[in-house]
Amino acid sequence: MKPQQEDISAVTKPTAPVYGVGDSTLQAAGGEAGVRELVDKFYNYMDTLPEAEAIRTMHADDLTESREKLTTFLIGWMGGPSRYAEKFGSINIPGAHSHLAIGIAEKEAWLLCMQKALDDQGYEEVFKRYVMVQLSFPAEMCRNR
Repeated sequence: MKPQQEDISAVTKPTAPVYGVGDSTLQAAGGEAGVRELVDKFYNYMDTLPEAEAIRTMHADDLTESREKLTTFLIGWMGGPSRYAEKFGSINIPGAHSHLAIGIAEKEAWLLCMQKALDDQGYEEVFKRYVMVQLSFPAEMCRNR
């Protein structure tokens, strides 16, 4: 009698979340409402963190438009509806920030605000790392000093 073979089809492979495909990133962020909350927390940190004082002064006193622009951008970037161009025109992230003096400290302050906002949302570590790695590229492209 032959020894019984293991049914390898019953073995499930561990799966890691896949971001950047379809709207998977947006769904992991909690949908559009989750992105709005993330952006609100981001700008709250920009308003309160001493490390962010320099980048806060680069913005208007009223952050309503900045909040809406970042929210709209992130929703599209995360695989949701691309409404940025219809609301604000085409986007060239480095070009839009070229009039500002952005160095390493300013880039790091922006990323710190985003990291803290992500941490507040209770997202999984893998998702937070994905978002931070992806956002570090445009943040670096905005550096001009």
